Amino acid sequence: MRALVLGAGGQLGSELVRLIPGAVGFTREELSINDPDGIDRACRQHAPEIIFNCAAYNAVDRAETEPGLAEAVNSAGAAAAAAACRRHGARFVHFSTNFVFDGGLDRPYVESDEPRPLSVYGKSKLDGEHAVLTLLPESLVIRTSAVFGERGSAIKGGSFPERMVERAKRGERLTVVSDQQVNPTYARDLAKAAIELAASEMNGLVHVVAAGCCAWDEFARAALAECGVSAEVEGLTSEELGAKAIRPRNGCLGSTRTAALRPWRNGLAEWAANRGTLGHHSP
Repeated sequence: MRALVLGAGGQLGSELVRLIPGAVGFTREELSINDPDGIDRACRQHAPEIIFNCAAYNAVDRAETEPGLAEAVNSAGAAAAAAACRRHGARFVHFSTNFVFDGGLDRPYVESDEPRPLSVYGKSKLDGEHAVLTLLPESLVIRTSAVFGERGSAIKGGSFPERMVERAKRGERLTVVSDQQVNPTYARDLAKAAIELAASEMNGLVHVVAAGCCAWDEFARAALAECGVSAEVEGLTSEELGAKAIRPRNGCLGSTRTAALRPWRNGLAEWAANRGTLGHHSP
């Protein structure tokens, strides 16, 4: 599989590059998703059979005051990558988010449920989905939830469990929202599944997440426990937290098209075990 990975500096993109022999990865600094000429040059040079687009603007709260930037990356940028795939005959795999839903259902959202984003970020990602599937209907658009990994999200200062562990070790007070449910999805598991689905004939929208849902405060406590860190986690309501962007209360995804990944706690345990190989040392 001759693969090109956009957004290779992030937690998902770095895993795809690691798992695909010979994959060519570009970080945001090396190749912007908003540089169609650059993407064309990369396609001509490397002749990819498939392009994975992991590039995203995912500063959810900041997007409320930077809607143009969110749309430029998450919608226009995604469209530019899809158009390049159409020109060069490459398969396109694009990643989206549970934030396209409003969280009002009392069950996990599946692919056929109607999106109703609550935030600028969610709207920009939904616009990106529509742009990709309009330009290249045979694309594969993978929605996922609460991705965490070794590399971490640079724009957020590291992956969520890593931030919790490091803050706890510094003795900081940990206040975490308790009324928003998600599927914490290990980036390595997501990358493996994306590679398998990319090699299949599946097109269109598919939800790929870890099995099981939990609130963010439960996720934080589980991360501390896996790393042997003792600290209190104080649960807050969304109103008490007062974030700029509204998040879906129910951010849990399910799928009618593919099986869930392994349970989220299993992925978290592997993440914690891998921390030692990256220079992190739990007390």
